[in-house]
Amino acid sequence: MDLQELTTDDQLAAVFDRSSDRPQLILKHSSTCPISGSAHSQILKYLAGTPAADVDYSLIVVQKSRPLSNAVAQRLSIRHETPQALLVRNGAATWNASHFDITVAALAAVLDAGH
Repeated sequence: MDLQELTTDDQLAAVFDRSSDRPQLILKHSSTCPISGSAHSQILKYLAGTPAADVDYSLIVVQKSRPLSNAVAQRLSIRHETPQALLVRNGAATWNASHFDITVAALAAVLDAGH
């Protein structure tokens, strides 16, 4: 499984639409922050293992898509942080974590446990 990078409003709208059928994990990532690099590595390690197959995985690179990052924060009413992982179901965040709380173990606990 891969992270699908979101770069357009239409792609983000599709993620929220699909959240009615499948959980959607969104990672907000800063390409210049070492902490964000660590979180990104944790997500990739999770995906390289046995990730939850019924979840879609998306990435927003904040430097390239700041308006999308802001739209996620506004729509979910969750203060923006980078890095930040958000699990979206039915258009609402059911879990979120930031910084060093984004780990393979945390992802497995949330995603492998039926969300």
